Amino acid sequence: MKFILLLIFATSWNAAVEGFSGAASKSSASNFGVGVRTPIVTSHLSTRSLPCSLHQSKFSNKKDVATSALFMSDTAAAPSEDDKEEEVSEGTATIPSLIFNLVKCIVGAGVLSLPAGIAAYGNAPTAVLPATLLIVIIGILSGYGFSLIGRVCSYTGATSYRSAWDKTVGPKTSWIPAVSTTFKTHCAILAFSMILADTFQSLLTTVGFASVTRAQSLFGVTGVFLLPLCLLKNLSSLAPFSLLGVLGMAYTAIAMAARFLSKAYKAPNGVFLPDIASNLQPSFGSTGAAGVFHPSSFILICMLSTAYMAHFNAPKFYIELKDNTIERYNKVVSSSFAISILIFAVVAALGFLTFGSASSGLILNNYSTKDTLMSFSRIAVAISLVFSYPLAFTGARDGILDLLNIAPKDRTDSLQNKVTLTILSAVTALALKLKDVSFVLSFAGATLGNALIYVYPALMFRKAVKNMGEKATSGLKTEVKAALGSACLGVVMGAIGAVMAVKNVLAG
Repeated sequence: MKFILLLIFATSWNAAVEGFSGAASKSSASNFGVGVRTPIVTSHLSTRSLPCSLHQSKFSNKKDVATSALFMSDTAAAPSEDDKEEEVSEGTATIPSLIFNLVKCIVGAGVLSLPAGIAAYGNAPTAVLPATLLIVIIGILSGYGFSLIGRVCSYTGATSYRSAWDKTVGPKTSWIPAVSTTFKTHCAILAFSMILADTFQSLLTTVGFASVTRAQSLFGVTGVFLLPLCLLKNLSSLAPFSLLGVLGMAYTAIAMAARFLSKAYKAPNGVFLPDIASNLQPSFGSTGAAGVFHPSSFILICMLSTAYMAHFNAPKFYIELKDNTIERYNKVVSSSFAISILIFAVVAALGFLTFGSASSGLILNNYSTKDTLMSFSRIAVAISLVFSYPLAFTGARDGILDLLNIAPKDRTDSLQNKVTLTILSAVTALALKLKDVSFVLSFAGATLGNALIYVYPALMFRKAVKNMGEKATSGLKTEVKAALGSACLGVVMGAIGAVMAVKNVLAG
């Protein structure tokens, strides 16, 4: 285990050295550093939180390769005012390859908080039933929003989320999605820091450093790993790590299933129970499926809005699809969200059925540090997040610079380093104060997550149909009403979810 931790250290510093070396090349810097301005939101922690592949899909240029890596799921640089519509070549990606990439964009570390979302309203095993239904419903609504964005691109010729907004709603209000994506990206890297602090503390305990506090873990991982990587001007050296998120989540789901089926954590005789704190041990009560009618269920709903977040990627997926008809694009969307729904439902159920109302905001915290099977899961998540962090962080930093109207030519290394230190210090301070990652995910999803998934796509679709004039079919005009209904539902869910998320963290 100590060897693996040393391997993470050595690999991250090697990537940093390669990145700084690559920064000497002006072309490399523009492709993977300053030039990364197109907004991409990953999930998830979704999440998404984890980065899309840097090499699975053929993007139109290296700039798009870099921006496709910017996550969270489901995670996002705000668009620059200097961005211009690029001429787009015909897409070459197949449906299976795009399905794989989109699932990678959606499914991230954020799924590990879903059991806590169920625990917010229930403590009996039957609480999983309405939770599964909510996962399906929110997944369908999120997929519909993703589909709307691609269709808007089809109607208007837009090639990015920002240009889709400009060509429909109008360029005067483009600051609205810009602010939304910048805020959402900062929430993503905050969640990353919180997860890494908990994960490294558990790993250090596993190898004999039980006296290390969460604060020491956070400062250590930030200073040793995150700061050097976030100072990189060339992110190409991180490309080989883009698949670790998928592999790590697949392993984690299998490990959780193995522990649930083996009853290793089942009271009162579970083999690992003596090794975990009392507040993290399985706890079940009588509030089951009926608990979903309590307003606290909106915490899970809003966490799902963050978990399914991949919508800034929608234009890229539409553009890169070979023979990109609406029918073929919707096949990619429906298949990808169906697979993601299945993964979310399985992981959420396994975590909650194992620990019940004691489910932590990061379910890995519930498992014993002496559980080797789950320790490898922590390692997989840690490696994935360490190398995903600078990709998402670049989006956050560039988003701030864009909102400050600092032109790319004026973004010197010195200025970027100062902004990096400022943002990373602020995020670390918040991560030190906040302990519950489920609060960050639910609040972020309740506010701007819902806007990006439900509200903005509906507004763009409505205006696109309106701009068609007499060419708009009666079916499209009717669908506008349905889309606006989805937007209104998103606003209501967001308002209630934000209030409940704050109440829940204050009560805790």
